Amino acid sequence: MHDRADNTGGVPVNDSEQDLAQAEAGCGEIGLNVPLGHPGGHPAGIPMDRQRHGGARSVGFQPGGGPAATAYQERTGIKAPRIIAWEITRSCNLSCAHCRAAAEFGCYPGELTLEQIKDVIDDIVTISNPIIILTGGEPLMRPDIWEIVDYCHDKGAMPVIGTNATLITEEIAAKMAEHKIPRISVSIDFATAEGHDTFRGEPGAFEASIRGIKMAKAHGVGVQINTTVTKLNANEIEQIHDLAESLGVDAFHIFMLVPTGRGEQLLDQELPPEEYERVLTWAYHRQKTSPLHFKPTDSPHYYRIIRQLAKAEGKKVTREEYGLDAMTRGCLGGITFSFISHVGDVQPCGYFDMQLGNVKDRPFSEIWTDSKVFNELRDYSLLKGKCGACEYKAVCGGCRARALSVTGDYLAEEPYCAYEPKGWSAEAAG
Repeated sequence: MHDRADNTGGVPVNDSEQDLAQAEAGCGEIGLNVPLGHPGGHPAGIPMDRQRHGGARSVGFQPGGGPAATAYQERTGIKAPRIIAWEITRSCNLSCAHCRAAAEFGCYPGELTLEQIKDVIDDIVTISNPIIILTGGEPLMRPDIWEIVDYCHDKGAMPVIGTNATLITEEIAAKMAEHKIPRISVSIDFATAEGHDTFRGEPGAFEASIRGIKMAKAHGVGVQINTTVTKLNANEIEQIHDLAESLGVDAFHIFMLVPTGRGEQLLDQELPPEEYERVLTWAYHRQKTSPLHFKPTDSPHYYRIIRQLAKAEGKKVTREEYGLDAMTRGCLGGITFSFISHVGDVQPCGYFDMQLGNVKDRPFSEIWTDSKVFNELRDYSLLKGKCGACEYKAVCGGCRARALSVTGDYLAEEPYCAYEPKGWSAEAAG
């Protein structure tokens, strides 16, 4: 039996931590997120008929809930991946200022072939039935994308697409529906064309993305809008949310910048810790009245904040009241989430710049099971500094990719967190 230790790499946790860290019961999202809908309700009791849907769970799919995943966990004591973000190409038609992949238009050597991708899918489904986020670059630039989509479906995984939407035509929107894509995620970073186009490096990108979103919705494909928050747009979040709502999309996810790829060039535009707190506090209160599904990403602090604010309101964070926000944790890299690059490198997430193996040389299932880094990420007791001392580490964990980027140590404390754990001080820890 593998209770009490399943989510921590074999290290027991106490009952209160286990109650908080029920990541095994829900499905978190990282990188290009796929919101799965609130299963039981919505903060502030928004009726379900006010919420739009269009994600994997809305079509009855439970990632990592199949017999292969159950058998894998019973055999190893490790949770199977529930979401895998897969960069099926690095080629892109845009040059976004914050791009993790620093993607450009053109061919990239060494990209996995269709047959190699099928082989990896064959291996993945021996341990899980995950959501597979087909991302890039721009995945719609890969001509065999529909064959990849169909193969995922055939093998019991759920494909979704992370796209900038500028290439979506009526024909492509119809193909998304035909090939049963439940949701796409689209990045919109400003409420107006001027700011968005500058950030995305392409005049007309805003209008093209909005047009693509409308076409996808018209064909019954769910849409999620992602917004990367920096000093450049932090004061526009409300307006971007209102734009998303006016477009009739299903979800609004705010991303906190992780300084990797071209994102390193935006270090001076990254929000300070206090501003992170302000934006995440806004998200907590705004989702109470919004029909959209919210999911702050690359900001595991949110799961601390919702508990602090709920407590101040005399509430307990339960599944019935808070849906999946009560059932997952902040950083899921290596826990229930993983990333595969265009050349087959496996990482905890796309921002975590450390390759733990390559699917051309070794099966993904073996890398997931045996990687020292993955197993250390599953052991919350190894977290250092104030993250290690924090009473919220089971539901937050700090952004491990940000810790790696800023300090060189993926177990170091989250560099952009303003919270100090009870009874902790840097001087005492030193």
